[in-house]
Amino acid sequence: QSQLVESGGGLVQTGGSLTLSCTISASSLRSYHIGWFRQAPGKEREGISCISNSGSTLYQEDDVKGRFTISRDYAKNTVTLQMNNLKPEDTGVYFCAARSTIFPIRGVCNDARAWNYWGQGTQVTVSS
Repeated sequence: QSQLVESGGGLVQTGGSLTLSCTISASSLRSYHIGWFRQAPGKEREGISCISNSGSTLYQEDDVKGRFTISRDYAKNTVTLQMNNLKPEDTGVYFCAARSTIFPIRGVCNDARAWNYWGQGTQVTVSS
C-alpha cells in the first residue's frame, strides 16, 4: 500500500514563502495523480492544486493562482507545492493525496472523496 508523507510546513509572515513536499513510498509516482488539500480550523477540506501523473497541472484554486505552483520530481518520487506571497487565509493543515491512474482525474481534483490515499498533514500558519 502506498504511503504519503508531507513536509515543509511552518510559521511564516504575510508575504512569505514555504515549500511543501509530498513523498510517496512503496509505489511509483507515475501510478498516481497527486493533489494538495487544505483544511482550515472549523472548515471542510478544500482542494488547492492537482497534478496529473504525466506532470500536467489540472487544477488550481482561484485564490492561489499566480502564487502557488505544483510540480513533481519523478526521480525523488516527490510532488512539491511552492507557496509564495502567503496570506493569513492560507493558514491550515495541508494534506497531499493520491489517486490511482486507473481512475479518471478530470473534474474531481477538488473533491476529497475521490482520492484513495492521504498523508498525515503538515501545518501552515501565516501570521498577519
